[in-house]
Amino acid sequence: MSFFSKNKYKFNPESLKFDKVSNSVRRTIVKVFTFFTATLALTVIYYLIFSQFFHTPKERIQMREVKQMEENYAILKKNYNLIEDVLADIQLRNSNLYRTIFESEPPLQQTFSRAGFGGFNLYEALEGYSNADLIKDNKRRSETLLKQVRDQYYILDGLLEKAQEKREQLIYYPSIQPVENGNLNRTASGFGWRMHPIYRTKMFHTGMDFTAPIGTPVRATANGRILETRTTAAQGKKIVIDHGYGFKTVYTCLDKFLVTPGQRVTRGEIIGHVGNTGMSIAPHLHYEVHKNGKPVDPVNYFFSELSPAAFARIRDLSNLGRTFD
Repeated sequence: MSFFSKNKYKFNPESLKFDKVSNSVRRTIVKVFTFFTATLALTVIYYLIFSQFFHTPKERIQMREVKQMEENYAILKKNYNLIEDVLADIQLRNSNLYRTIFESEPPLQQTFSRAGFGGFNLYEALEGYSNADLIKDNKRRSETLLKQVRDQYYILDGLLEKAQEKREQLIYYPSIQPVENGNLNRTASGFGWRMHPIYRTKMFHTGMDFTAPIGTPVRATANGRILETRTTAAQGKKIVIDHGYGFKTVYTCLDKFLVTPGQRVTRGEIIGHVGNTGMSIAPHLHYEVHKNGKPVDPVNYFFSELSPAAFARIRDLSNLGRTFD
């Protein structure tokens, strides 16, 4: 029998015959609608199950592209972090140069923000995409980095102008480390409050300690004149260089003098050897920079031979460890 035929037959168990059942138009419509609805529901269920576990070739391509884009943005994010760290170090170095060498404030005093410029919505065109936040974050950070680079360009331009003005003076400014320390592993302790190794009390360390074997060459950090060479109970063998322009450098705990008072020296010239004299507890060089009669942090005067990353590292290392005198 056809499903849509007008006559239907139903088996009668009492008479053991098929009784004719008449289908009305309304009943036929209800049956057709029920059949259609059930088929549609099964189709939707089948599609949902299929789409959950299987993807069309086009969807697979799109998924790969999205994943690749997210991986590229993750790499960009790491690069942004690195660039921001380097820029922060450059900003610190430039500020230190202005303050310590030129005794002035940098022309641009801005705190670099990693959050972008803020304000009104500059990225409205990016709204509505599934990865809109990711795209906006990278776009915002790239624009911020460009601004930071532009600011540092103007600061460096100002530094060059000032350096030209003080070109003759700069050779008398301490600007290198007093011992060979390219890998920075000789940095022991820096400027500031430290625990004294003998007295076991907190005392202000007025210089910077460099660990090195006895006999390691010690270099003058700028042009100048040897002011004194003498031996004391506390500092051992000591050399003081007068560089002029308010600068003096001090080198103590030496093993040997290679200069005499009144002698002229140039930056990088060997003036003595690392020792273990005075109240030293291990071979090292104690180095100080004095500006207008007051000790200042030597780490700010190593700008001639350190990259921004090395400058940041030696600054961190100088805050660790203990003094050796």
